[in-house]
Amino acid sequence: MTEACLLTLPDVDKLSPRMLGIDEHRFRSVRFFRNPGSGSWVRHEPWMKTIVDLHTGQVLGIVDGRDHKGVGDWLFARPLAWRLGVQVVAIDPSAAFRKALRMWLPRTAVAVDHFHLVSLANQAVTEARQNLSQQVKGRRGRGIDKAWAHRMLLLRAGDTLSDKAAHRLAEVSTADDATGKLQAVWKVKEQLRILLRTSSLADAADAKEELKALVEAAGRPETNKLYRTICRWWNEIEVLIVTGATTRKVEANNTGIKHIKRTARGYRNPANYKSVILMRSAVRTAA
Repeated sequence: MTEACLLTLPDVDKLSPRMLGIDEHRFRSVRFFRNPGSGSWVRHEPWMKTIVDLHTGQVLGIVDGRDHKGVGDWLFARPLAWRLGVQVVAIDPSAAFRKALRMWLPRTAVAVDHFHLVSLANQAVTEARQNLSQQVKGRRGRGIDKAWAHRMLLLRAGDTLSDKAAHRLAEVSTADDATGKLQAVWKVKEQLRILLRTSSLADAADAKEELKALVEAAGRPETNKLYRTICRWWNEIEVLIVTGATTRKVEANNTGIKHIKRTARGYRNPANYKSVILMRSAVRTAA
């Protein structure tokens, strides 16, 4: 009998979390089921959402699906005093999460995680590099192309590059960026990182204006899309800057959840899977 089996899980409704984090993870591999009515195959992706107390790091709940309903139903099941006590919730840029929070935690501030925003900026750089290769050279990138050879350097933080790495990155601009567009997109990505590191709303507003100017100078659909996302999530970005709330403890729990799944060689029973996750998390929190 393990330590987890001896543990009585605390009643979530009796806890008083002030900061929550929400993120999703895939429960198992994609499954296909035949629709009995039409006879067609339907793709099913078994996702679960993890709800974590950002102060203690304890997993409070696990709900199925990727839409707003699962999170909304879980929040609705909590007492009114519990919901009123939550001050900040950190999420990734998910419209489904934000919709559920607006419905059931309307007075709670919502922060968007900076890692996911930087990931979107890196995605814009990658898409711009791929599209420019097709537009300029009429083909995909190859090993002889500096932009392809140093593609990972384009995604790294510019202020952390060594002199040697910075030199290799400069070769991309001089040898494989005749239009200057790739460097312009890279500058947008770096400016977003600067914006997310600001410590006041005034500095963030100034950084946003600089970001807007760089986006206009780049004139690329990838950066235009990125800037529209930043504008749509600006209120949540301001909460991030003021509170510093991120989903890092949720991501840490998701890593632990993956270890649980690998140790068990997979789970067929979702209820058992959830129980083990909640038990392991409660043990770590109590220790």
